[in-house]
Amino acid sequence: MVSEPIKIDVWSDIACPWCYIGKRNLESGLAEASAVDGAPAIEVTYHSFELSPDTPVEFEGSTTDFLATHKGISVDRAREMNDRVTGIAAAAGLEYHLDDVKHTNTVKAHELLHFAKEQGRQHDLAERLMSAYFTEGRHLGREDELVSLAADAGLDADAARDALRSGRYLAAVRADQAQASAYGINGVPFFVIDRKYGVSGAQPAEAFSQIIRQVRAERLEAATAEA
Repeated sequence: MVSEPIKIDVWSDIACPWCYIGKRNLESGLAEASAVDGAPAIEVTYHSFELSPDTPVEFEGSTTDFLATHKGISVDRAREMNDRVTGIAAAAGLEYHLDDVKHTNTVKAHELLHFAKEQGRQHDLAERLMSAYFTEGRHLGREDELVSLAADAGLDADAARDALRSGRYLAAVRADQAQASAYGINGVPFFVIDRKYGVSGAQPAEAFSQIIRQVRAERLEAATAEA
């Protein structure tokens, strides 16, 4: 049915600069595609993907140091890459301060996102975590910081702390990662639209609005054929 929501599943990591850009471009594209009478609702769900699961909670060094080490490139090349992504982020309306980023292990942040999803606040928390990481230089590997950001996103602080300490959402994180592997996803952001179209990378807003229009047209054609 045309009226059924279009589902978009997004695999991302809060420590991925392209994921925040992709998130903002997706939102812009969906806003454009939804500005049509009779357009179906769209449901976006975020899924866990750790770009660097071996990163320690307390990483010593700058963003440039991390990128140079992780990619095996020179510091100058890493700096050029950071400058480029900062410029692209600005074009998407985001203000990156990569020199202030606190690199850390993100598994606890992903657990918290699953808790937030259960509470109907996943989108709020995803936005708050990414903003805190890339713009504010907050340390997202520390429990107190995560709890504070959860509260900012409208979640109960005590419940968020309990969710982190219990580890009960770790299985959900691992399930997301297993699904990504099954799909052959080896980089993020990655978008699965209407369970049949895969879109890799931080595509421009126009690309997202175009594919939503395509899905809508296919649904209308199928509905007409059935009538």
